[in-house]
Amino acid sequence: MIPNACIQVHTSPVDRPSVPVWFAEVVIIVQHLAASGLLDGFAHEVRLVRGRFGSYEPIDFLALLIGYAISGERTLADFFERIEPFETEFMALFGRRCLPHRSSLSCFLADVDRPCLQAFRALFQHHAFTDGWTLESIGGLWDRQGHRCIVFDVDATRQAARQRALPCGPELPATRRRLDAVCAPGYKGRKRGEVVRTRTTALQMHTRQWIGTYSGKGNGDYRDELASALQAITSYVKTFALTSEVALVRLDGQYGDAAVIAQIILAGVHLVTRGRGYQILEHPQIQGVLVHAPTANMTSRNTGEVVELFDGGWLQPGEDFPQVRVIVARHQAPAPEKSISVGKRINEWVYELFMTTLDVERFLAEDVLDLYHGRGAFEAVLADEDVENDPDRWCCYSECGRSPLANRVPMDMEPSARARTCHAGTTNARN
Repeated sequence: MIPNACIQVHTSPVDRPSVPVWFAEVVIIVQHLAASGLLDGFAHEVRLVRGRFGSYEPIDFLALLIGYAISGERTLADFFERIEPFETEFMALFGRRCLPHRSSLSCFLADVDRPCLQAFRALFQHHAFTDGWTLESIGGLWDRQGHRCIVFDVDATRQAARQRALPCGPELPATRRRLDAVCAPGYKGRKRGEVVRTRTTALQMHTRQWIGTYSGKGNGDYRDELASALQAITSYVKTFALTSEVALVRLDGQYGDAAVIAQIILAGVHLVTRGRGYQILEHPQIQGVLVHAPTANMTSRNTGEVVELFDGGWLQPGEDFPQVRVIVARHQAPAPEKSISVGKRINEWVYELFMTTLDVERFLAEDVLDLYHGRGAFEAVLADEDVENDPDRWCCYSECGRSPLANRVPMDMEPSARARTCHAGTTNARN
């Protein structure tokens, strides 16, 4: 060791824990919440009635969740261990005295009801809609008549949940999954998992603001989640003194049946969605349109194929339902041995249906298709969610989970062979 008179080392037997590196960020966030009035709103406008509540309020548990989210600690137990020496200072930032125990937090989260959750959501939404945004800065889309539209994308996704293998045996108690409270078996689509949870999101496409997120077990209740998303969208436009007719909602084919379309129209907003059923192709009005030349032609940006567009006019998708404008798109069908994922194959053509409430004077058929596929699509924002690089992320819904032995692949194996082995192991676990 090289002696240096400028360096002095002091030691002490007393433990002096270091301040967490993320504590300064918590201070900044809390000061912002206090200055904007949100912290006071959380303390006085959010209530939860339950037995044996003690001296705690919802703001105490919200402080824990905010700190845990900012900290980036791996687990909640790690967060409690790290914050324990500074719990008094941490809670003082929120104007509170005591840090709730981790078991109290679990009991609180289990008892949170819908009114309490909606109160939290309303405060966050009111703040997020107006903070830093003006009527000019929120953007918009102007149609061919010069009318302004605010485009929103409502999208429902199903995500498989990862589960660890549990030990099982006659000497052990029955297995119990904590994910059963939030996940359930559901339709997997192209995903390989069987334990799923749905998530419906509403996104403002011009500013990339999240208007709302809603989730449920298994396949969830997409109609109820859609109603919540529509309520948030109408509240958003009213915040800026706009009418609900300014909102233009873009949706996938899951929302393309008559009942859901009527629900959207009753909310007072415009819509662009993909049709869910193809029986409307047999309607005499549509058949009469298809025998004539297409209204317009478009070239697909991804495949380069030419798509013919037919404006089918206004139709009723069902009895006692409001009218919608139907646009038919068709392109050459692939070889018979190749399957198609979207559309209906009829002879040498593949047909797709699109529904909208926008007049032809405002949006031509090609404008509607361009809006649906590109300018209003949610997938461009979080496209990396569709990339499945880790086959071990998806696990079966067996009683004890998937065995870790199925994931062990020799590291000296060639990369291509290793990938095939991982894929085969995942397929076997699924079956």
